[in-house]
Amino acid sequence: MVDSRETNDRESETKVVGVRRLKEAMAKPASTRIFTVANQKGGVGKTTTAVNLASALGVLEQRVLLIDADPQANATSALGYDPAEPKTGTYHVLEHTATPAEAIMDGRNPNLMLMPAHLDLVAAELELVDKPRREYMLQAALSEVKEDYDYVIIDCAPSLGLVTLNALTAADSVIIPIQCEYFALEGLGKLLNTVRSVQNLQNPELQIEGMLLTMYDSRLRLSNQVVDEVRQHFQQLVFDTVISRNVRLSEAPSFGEPIMVYDAASTGAENYLNLARELLARNAQVGA
Repeated sequence: MVDSRETNDRESETKVVGVRRLKEAMAKPASTRIFTVANQKGGVGKTTTAVNLASALGVLEQRVLLIDADPQANATSALGYDPAEPKTGTYHVLEHTATPAEAIMDGRNPNLMLMPAHLDLVAAELELVDKPRREYMLQAALSEVKEDYDYVIIDCAPSLGLVTLNALTAADSVIIPIQCEYFALEGLGKLLNTVRSVQNLQNPELQIEGMLLTMYDSRLRLSNQVVDEVRQHFQQLVFDTVISRNVRLSEAPSFGEPIMVYDAASTGAENYLNLARELLARNAQVGA
């Protein structure tokens, strides 16, 4: 009879070897890639995706900057910071009252840095309205530091306001999380129209990196129907990776840790590692 501890040890060793091989296989992008995670519908997994994708890319030895551009500051707290703690953050960078270098903090995870959301970010929508080139504030600021990173991930608020517009203008691509539930496609048309508007007016290079299906439960017929419908509609625009509904994934933010740290053996960690792998493979092809 095989000792269960030996089996577990072999499984752990296999996972470590697999991650090591994956690290070796993944080349750095030719230039910094900036991704905005956006969807004006709330509760679809934007912050969960931004935080855990950034963490997974860091584990795979990519240099990552996570920017919290949501006044709720959930990405900041998901990395263990009290949103009231940072003295400078995304708000000050948008206002050009602080440089990105002054606002960036340690992300408390391998190869990960954080530009936190400051509580004043909620006022940025009003304060930027009268400023010239208001849509380009974040793009201009990031030009100072983006070469220090392989990937920049921007977490947006569930809205299509001026801060989200800044994030889309600064980005190379947008990642759109879609919840595997009844109202999954609600408002998606408006977001796609906004992306087209940004392409026409501010950022002609902006692309849709992919649509990410989240909160998937294989036991539910509805979840499977949504997956089929989205894949049929958007085809190659949909990531192969699907993020399953996972208790450990839901628990991790309350402990101020990404899933890769909170429970690296969980389904959630495996899902986001697969997403990072897929993203790296796509961008290796772009850079080739």
